[in-house]
Amino acid sequence: MEGLKFLLVFVLLALASSFASAFDPSPLQDFCVAVDETDGVFVNGKFCKDPKLATANDFFFPGLNIARNTSNPVGSVVTPANVAQIPGLNTLGISLVRIDFAPYGGLNPPHTHPRATEILTVLEGTLYVGFVTSNPDNRLITKVLNPGDVFVFPVGLIHFQFNVGKTKASAIGALSSQNPGVITIANAVFGSTPPIRSDVLAKAFQVDKNIVDHLQKQFWYDNN
Repeated sequence: MEGLKFLLVFVLLALASSFASAFDPSPLQDFCVAVDETDGVFVNGKFCKDPKLATANDFFFPGLNIARNTSNPVGSVVTPANVAQIPGLNTLGISLVRIDFAPYGGLNPPHTHPRATEILTVLEGTLYVGFVTSNPDNRLITKVLNPGDVFVFPVGLIHFQFNVGKTKASAIGALSSQNPGVITIANAVFGSTPPIRSDVLAKAFQVDKNIVDHLQKQFWYDNN
């Protein structure tokens, strides 16, 4: 009986530990404005400003209504509003991006956000969007979105947006982290520094090594 009680307590503690480590801890103060200094309290990768010195500008970012120039190899531009642009977001677990797409063919390439779920709202244009589920299914889930439509990309999953309309398109994405991170798949695999060995990639993708060598010599544009 004592052994059963011990096992039950152990299981409950393990579950509690897994829940505690699955999310960032809740803030213990109103805010923690990020600063570049190296003195002070270090929270979530940033040092915190004395709350008494916080100003309105620490919580402000202008210009998300302005369309960006999409004349680049992928035909899209991501404008972030995260803790790097709004220091007051530190520890608050939320951020935004604006994504602008060139007419037909503008692409926000397949990528992941390792620390955030994204919810996307289309402002204008028509977007073909989707994400791929994890192994072993690797199921592609897609939808064509029009202005006002909303779509969710679960945390960590590879996803993309592609403009299938004849006019420019734009969208706003909200993310569940002040610092969601982004890993663009092609850039990471074929444009890493230093490069991944070509024989490793040739084996992984089941292609000739010359194809990998060619891909690694390309310029992989970062639209973020």
